[in-house]
Amino acid sequence: MKRPIRDTGELPRRLTRRALVLGGLQAGFAGVLALRMRHLQVTQADTFRLLAEENRINIRLIPPARGLIYDRAGRILAENEQNYRIVLVREDAGDPEEALARLTRLVPLDAGTVERALKEIQRHSPFIPVTVADRLHWEDVARVAVNAPILPGIAPEVGLSRLYPMGQDFAHVVGYVGPVSDYDLSRLEDPDPLLQIPRFQIGKTGVESKREHKLRGKAGTRRIEVNAVGRVIRELDRIDGQPGADLQLTVDAGLQNFMQARLGEESAAAVVMDLERGDLLGIASAPSFDPNKFVRGISVADYKALTETPYRPLSNKAVQGAYPPGSTFKMITALAALEDGLIDPEETVYCPGHMEVGGRRFHCWRRGGHGHVNLLQSLEQSCDVYYYELAQRVGIEKITAMARKFGLGERHDVPLSAVVSGLTPNKAWKRENRGAEWVVGDTLNASIGQGYVLASPLQLAVMSARIATGRALTPRLVKSVDGIEQPHDPGAPLDVDPANLAQIRAAMGAVVNNRRGTAFRARVVAEGLELAGKTGTSQVRNITAAERAAGVVNNEDLPWERRDHALFVAFAPLEAPRIAVSVVVEHGGGGSTVAAPIARDITLRALYGDLPPMSAYPERQRWQVEQDLRKLPLRRFDTAPSSGRSRA
Repeated sequence: MKRPIRDTGELPRRLTRRALVLGGLQAGFAGVLALRMRHLQVTQADTFRLLAEENRINIRLIPPARGLIYDRAGRILAENEQNYRIVLVREDAGDPEEALARLTRLVPLDAGTVERALKEIQRHSPFIPVTVADRLHWEDVARVAVNAPILPGIAPEVGLSRLYPMGQDFAHVVGYVGPVSDYDLSRLEDPDPLLQIPRFQIGKTGVESKREHKLRGKAGTRRIEVNAVGRVIRELDRIDGQPGADLQLTVDAGLQNFMQARLGEESAAAVVMDLERGDLLGIASAPSFDPNKFVRGISVADYKALTETPYRPLSNKAVQGAYPPGSTFKMITALAALEDGLIDPEETVYCPGHMEVGGRRFHCWRRGGHGHVNLLQSLEQSCDVYYYELAQRVGIEKITAMARKFGLGERHDVPLSAVVSGLTPNKAWKRENRGAEWVVGDTLNASIGQGYVLASPLQLAVMSARIATGRALTPRLVKSVDGIEQPHDPGAPLDVDPANLAQIRAAMGAVVNNRRGTAFRARVVAEGLELAGKTGTSQVRNITAAERAAGVVNNEDLPWERRDHALFVAFAPLEAPRIAVSVVVEHGGGGSTVAAPIARDITLRALYGDLPPMSAYPERQRWQVEQDLRKLPLRRFDTAPSSGRSRA
């Protein structure tokens, strides 16, 4: 039996409060809805009327201006130039083939251009504008604009295109841009919508590639009204994008131009490094190429010429090339022995021209030998037998540890393409990579920079810089981003006895400045600018016992690809080092005769900041040096560098 409900008068009051709350909420919601309807129907009535009439509002991305690239003095290395082009929107044009046929009556387009445009039109969404042709003359663009009513979906545009005013000088450093490929898109998890724009260009190599996100900027948008035949009536609004950041590199355009010219048509590389901050002042690789051809569309013939030559002009040998360092590695072996107390600088080793180890004869480059040599003399005259002796005392593990301390076997963090790590091998490396045990002969070969040891010109410059300063300097290529100075590592003091480093520096000075030194002919006679260095000649072929007995064939009598590599590393001035230099000439022959003179000229150009005076050279060489320098295809630079051109 249900209990009767007492009539207390409370229930009607509770129901009244609930009704009031619910009624208030409903009234508030209705008010918000009414305001929103008024905004849509009154405030934005025109916009939605246009949208309802044949979808006449289009939203298009505005590519941002790409950031500019400068050298350390503010000279422009990569800029943007105006580019007249014609685009086609498939949903407005109707039949693309018919639209392009009408266009070709006004603008001359070859069959290849039309075919490529049709492929791109089919690959992309119908509302995306596809570039049909670019780099057109104003007259062509004007004809299209005048005939717009009969060209639905086709419109002329003014955009920006990349330009490299220094041409070949910075092709390997700055790199170049090119259209986004399917491969580029496949590597990205969340690609920027900009990359979907047909023929939008991104960095492909060099700084352009490695600093792509900073240089690219962010897209803007614009809303346009078009009529029934696709002709643009007006721009409704525009939101400008964010331009890319401007980069200033540490390289000097004048020095870089001199380095490229001095290397000439050799297959070679050179690096110049500042010893205060680790700035890379010059990074040259020869032969080079014109990066503008890749931006504009390189021809099959031009590309074939670049890829089929054994000199490999597309490769940046300064950071991608890994070479046996030859005798330039001997400073590392010497330091390993000195640091371990296994050799006294005055102790001599007898060199008869070879050393017998394990039933195998290891030869010195000088067939008759060097006689008794101490540390300084061994570097000065580049005696191999002295280092065979040190290698047996020290062992490969300590040699390798010292090499890594001086930047060899390390991939340096510079924004360039395919930077190699080189190779400083040890027992574990050979076991893991060659499936064999390390033998004493491997150590002897490594001690003179042969065998498995490999280094790039960049690494050799870092090694020279660390020897000269006693600090763990690291290379820096980007000086500032949008005017903000980038951090540099001053380099902590190396864990090496300064007295031992002083011994090595003195010996490198003797290599160039003592009459018996292997680089004596490449000396600098200007007071206070004396050079210190080390020559290197690395073999790329095996010399048989029969050939040694009959006489080793001279490099000039061998095919180019079988000749020795020529190397030279240096720092200057000897007493107060400011720069470090490395030069590698592929299959150039002797380091003393080929690489050392190139390094001397580059060093003097870096120290003087201009063509060096003839008084810096030995008197007997001045006339010939002057004639050679006059023949170099050098650029003229204004005393006041450009502050950069407009982005537009």
